[in-house]
Formats: sequence, structure tokens, C-alpha cells
Amino acid sequence: MQLGINLGYWGAGMDADNLAVAKEADKLGYAVCWAAEAYGSDAATVLSWVAAQTERIDIGSAIFQIPARQPAMTAMTAATLDSLSGGRFRLGLGVSGPQVSEGWYGVKFDKPLARTREYVEIVRKAMTRERLSYEGEHWTLPLPDGPGKPIKLTVHPQREHIPLYVAAIGPKNLEQTGEIADGALLIFPAAEHLEETAIRHLRAGREKAGKTMEGFDVVPTVPLAVGDDVSALADMFRPYTALYVGGMGSRKQNFYNQLAQRMGYEKEAAEIQDKYLSGDKEGAAAAVPRELIDSTTLLGSVDRIAERMQAYAAAGVTTLTLAPAGFTLEERITALRAGTQALERAGLA
Repeated sequence: MQLGINLGYWGAGMDADNLAVAKEADKLGYAVCWAAEAYGSDAATVLSWVAAQTERIDIGSAIFQIPARQPAMTAMTAATLDSLSGGRFRLGLGVSGPQVSEGWYGVKFDKPLARTREYVEIVRKAMTRERLSYEGEHWTLPLPDGPGKPIKLTVHPQREHIPLYVAAIGPKNLEQTGEIADGALLIFPAAEHLEETAIRHLRAGREKAGKTMEGFDVVPTVPLAVGDDVSALADMFRPYTALYVGGMGSRKQNFYNQLAQRMGYEKEAAEIQDKYLSGDKEGAAAAVPRELIDSTTLLGSVDRIAERMQAYAAAGVTTLTLAPAGFTLEERITALRAGTQALERAGLA
């Protein structure tokens, strides 16, 4: 099992620290550095900045939002980043959510599975550098009865095949991801529930494509905090968990809330959402079960973290992406180093 790091969003006041964390991860031998985007910093600019100041670590978008870019533009960006980084780019895609898609980008959040499938097909075709033409429900290239003509990408990617990942939570999305992608980006992964909530659906998609899980990259992001007081460390992540389970999306469309329910927290997920959407964010955070936080994070001593890493590896995780927590750069670097120590102690390095 390899380790990755997720820098999250740029522009939150920790930009210099984030770059230092990325550079330290590069020195420590982490496999990949992911950057996210929502409606603030874009991931492509951040990744180019990180790539220019690192040497070995891969850079990955987690995610490029599908409603934000036309698929051909994503192919251009992927080819450019792969070329500039010397073949170190990993392309992660996702549909975002209805609030961001419709409120920020003005793109209707309908038929996300079909839209993702077409998007991936166009991106892959464009990056082969063949002349691009496509007829689908959501995209037609070139547009009919106009001056457009099939053209091809002029940039040569560093590699013939750039690894493509899809962020997936729901069963149908997971199955399709197994079918069409090279890897899956997961969030709130509990090792004990990973088979039922994710792996079996990914496996079904692989089988549909006539493939096995061999070579498929299962990549959950897990917050990491090192210390002796596990309860206090868990409390650090209450607002984070409450935001996703309670406030990410609408009452009817909150994929993270549905995931918590599938892990056995139906009553608690409903309470968290009710409190969060009513404006009681502190109450929502207090309602998050410690067990939910503990099972979806890496908390405690290096030995305890090593045990949890073994559980993730046994569950089928191939790249464990860490989000090292800390109030200072020194604390985040310490957590980052503890991650490599734990991996070695777990016998997974």
C-alpha cells in the first residue's frame, strides 16, 4: 500500500505551509499529492505550482469538477500538466454536487452517471490525439450543421496513458467507476465497512468490463492526527464530519449523509443533518458519534495508526491518502512523518 497526501483547498491561509508539506512528502517518498477545488482555488494552478517545486511525487486532481470544464479542456489541462511535471500527473474527476453545479457553474445536475461516462470517453479519446468526434446525449463534437470540424490535441502528453480516477460515493457511481476508470477516489472510508460500501460495487464494475481489481487503484482520503489523547483528537474532526454529513448538499441529496447511513448510523446521520440545516452547527458537531470519526480517520500513536493502516490494506486500499492535521506547520510535518513510520511499522512499505 502506498501513501498519498491531500492538500485540500488553496487560499485558506495555509498556502506556504501546504507547499512545505508537499515538499516534505516528496522527500519522504509519498506517492502522490492531491489538490481539491470547489468554488475557490482551482486545482490545476495549485498542481502546477507544486509540480514545479517537487521532484518525484505525483500530482493529482481530487478533483477537477466535471461541470466546471468542457471535456476537451480537461484533456488539454491533463496533457499539459503531465508534460510539465515529467509524467507525474493523475487525473481525478467528479460531478461535484447539485448546489455547486447549479449555483456556481450554472450546469444542471441531472443524469450525473451518464454525464460522467460521456465525459470520460471524450477525455480519453482526446488524449489519444486522434481527431475528436463524439455523439452522445450530453455532448456532440463537432456541433452539427456548423463550421466545426474534428481536430486533434496538439500537445503530446508525457505518457500514452494518464491514470484517470473518479470520485465516487454511491453504489451506482462506484460500479460505473470500476467499469470506466483506473481508480476510485473515496471519502469517509471505514475499513470495517469498505467491502460493503465500496469495494463490492467497484468489483462489479470491473467484472462488467471484463477486468479484475488487479491494477485498480482504491484511494480513500483519511484525516491524520498524532497524539496520546484519542478522544481529544477525534473532537478536532467533529466540525469537519458534521459539515459533510449534515451540510454538504441538500436534505434530499447529501451523498455523505447516505454513506453514514449505510455504515449503520441512520439515526445519528438524521440528527446531524437536522441540527446542521437548522443552523445549529455546534449541536451537529456534538451529535457526531466518536466511533464514526475514529473509524474514518487515523488517530493516536504511531502503533495505533499502523494497526489501522493494516486494516485499510486488508480491506483493499492500494493508495491511502492522508490529510495531516495540526494547528502549526510543525504539527502537520510531524503527522506526515508519523504516517511513513506507521506504514513501515505495519509492514506495508
